[in-house]
Amino acid sequence: MVDTVSKKVRSHIMSRIRGKDTKPELLLRSALHRAGYRYSLKKYFPGIRCRPDITLVSKKTIIFVDGCFWHGCSRCYKPPKSNQEYWIPKIQQNVQRDQIQTKYLRTHGWRVIRIKEHELKKGSIHIDRILSTIHQSVDRRSRKP
Repeated sequence: MVDTVSKKVRSHIMSRIRGKDTKPELLLRSALHRAGYRYSLKKYFPGIRCRPDITLVSKKTIIFVDGCFWHGCSRCYKPPKSNQEYWIPKIQQNVQRDQIQTKYLRTHGWRVIRIKEHELKKGSIHIDRILSTIHQSVDRRSRKP
């Protein structure tokens, strides 16, 4: 069954989608704070050509919370039914940009953690696993000479 939403309604729906302070980001930030991590939400740092969602500056770690649709999640992504000639290349460009950014940041000494939106929607078990991954990543970095 094809979704028959008018262009005006679809435009309104798309305009309501947030680019920052999304529910998954807020959930992760809250969990990080409870776990004792202090982070920066500052989007611009010298030498970084991207806008991280969360930055653990003292640990030189950057965390991205990637929306499943916007970042072409291999598990959740479903191609749009309308305006495919715009959206499909857009999503592909986002995925390619993510790969380039991750490589760039790693070559400049940053640890990069990418978390998919669906991982934060599944409840506290997944959040505990994500926090454990972050802790292991940060702990590994701090032990290096």
